[in-house]
Parts: sequence; structure tokens; C-alpha cells
Amino acid sequence: MGFEPPQRLVRALGEMYGDGAAADWLAGLPALTERALTAGDDLTAERVAAPGGRSSLVVLVRRADGTPAALKIAPPVAGPELERAALEHWNGWGAVKLLEAPETDASGALLLERLHHEVSLRSLPEAKALLEAAGTLRRLWVEPPAGHAFESVAGRTERQSAGMRAAAEADAELAPLVDAALAARAELVEGSPELLLLHGNFRQSKVLSGERAPWLTVGPEPLVGERAYDLARLVRDRVEDLIASPGGPVTARRRVKRLAESLEVEQARLHGWTLFRAVESGTRALAEGRRQVGEVNLEFAGWL
Repeated sequence: MGFEPPQRLVRALGEMYGDGAAADWLAGLPALTERALTAGDDLTAERVAAPGGRSSLVVLVRRADGTPAALKIAPPVAGPELERAALEHWNGWGAVKLLEAPETDASGALLLERLHHEVSLRSLPEAKALLEAAGTLRRLWVEPPAGHAFESVAGRTERQSAGMRAAAEADAELAPLVDAALAARAELVEGSPELLLLHGNFRQSKVLSGERAPWLTVGPEPLVGERAYDLARLVRDRVEDLIASPGGPVTARRRVKRLAESLEVEQARLHGWTLFRAVESGTRALAEGRRQVGEVNLEFAGWL
């Protein structure tokens, strides 16, 4: 199959993993894709989904019986085996359904039911989108499977804390915000009330229109922990619009309260994780050279 990977994917992989590692994986991507297309099921490629995601290639395919599907191929560092385990456990409940996993030598290939990748919750008005997102996210919060290999919220956020501290050392103006976020995290992980399977990167653009159900989530970065952590990313959705709004700070705080109440999550815990995740995202974006994204997220964190 001859194709060019979407530029969004090329750019994002370079930002996240470095140009060298990204280039090495992208160079082998045509061969990986060809192996995945011929492993286990007789798949016919139609086209590459564009602009696509930031961490994987999605090829729209047809199975031997004509059923539409989507073949997702991600680098090992993105943890496709964990995504597969989470999708198997959800078994289509609130999430895209895993049709099968091609042979392991296809290196991170997942065969998924095809959704309408061009229609996400971001196509809806904000209030309706948040309502649908909350309902979808609620379905994902289940007990994790026995013997799972998912990372914990405490473990993931401890790793992320190192980059936040480095950002504060490099820029003294960031130190107060980073210190506040790290202090919030320390208190939250000390008294974490639950261990549920979480999406890990849930936001409106991760919820797509489907045939089997109106809205289904995609692209989990699964881990186990408390619901407030998962919900915190949703609070920050459409952050650019919030920043541009004269009532942005008030709207942000109201959103924390409204989402906490609608999903029966403790408001203080949602506030704390929203602060931590906004600062972490902001400092990481700055480190990757995405200055505008970083500054927007840090400004949002300052409102909290």
C-alpha cells in the first residue's frame, strides 16, 4: 500500500518522541501496514484517515465480507497492547469495539469497528457536547480486569512530575503554579478513594459518532485510579474558547462544579486533578516547542 502518513502524525510524533525515533518508526510504517493488512483477516485498504490522530495511523479498510473497519497502527511507545486490553475489557460498552488484534509482529495493529472519524462531540454545541461526553465517560468507569498491567494514576503522575519540576527550574515564573499542582497531586494520591479502569486521555474529540451507538470513545491511554482524574481533562475541553471569553475564569470554575455534581465526583478532588493536569499539559507542551498550547493551558491553570 503506497501512502504518505498525515503531516499531523509526523509532526506530533517528532514533538513527543524526538525526530530521530519518530523518523525510524515512520520509515518502517509502510511495511508494518502491509503486514497488518494481510495478518489473520483479508483486509482491503480504502484510504488513510486524515488529518488523523497524533499518535497512530488509522487506515479505513474493508473485511473479506465487505464489513467496514478501521486498522489502527501505533508505535510501541504508545502502548497499543494496553489499549487492546482496555478495549477487550469494555467490549464495546461506551467504547469502539475491538474486532480482532492482528498478529503481534504487525507491531501495534488493532482492527476496530469503523466509526465516523470526521464527526466528534466537538461538532455539537458546547453544553450538549459536555452532556454527551459525561454520559459516555461514565460507562467506561468499571472494575479493571484481574491481573491487569495498567499503570496507576499515582505512577503516571509521579513520572510526569519530573518534567514539571524541570520546567519550574528552567523558568522561575512557572514555579508557583508547578508547586501548587504538585502539592495538589501529593494530597490527592495520599487519599485516593477508588481504583477503576479509566480512559486516561478523555476529551470531546475522542468521542466519535457510530452506527452501533450514537457516541463511542476511542484512543484510550488506560490506567487505573479515581474518576476525578479522568474527568479533569474534560473540564479543560475547548480551552481556547474559554481563554478568549471575557468570563473564562468564572466559566471554568462553574464547569468544575457542574461536572462534579453530574457525575457524583467530589468537587475538591476534581479541582485538584484539573489543576495538576492543566499544568502538566502546559509544561510538557512548552518542552515540546508548542508554546501557544503551553501558554493557553498554563493560563487556564492560573484561573483555578
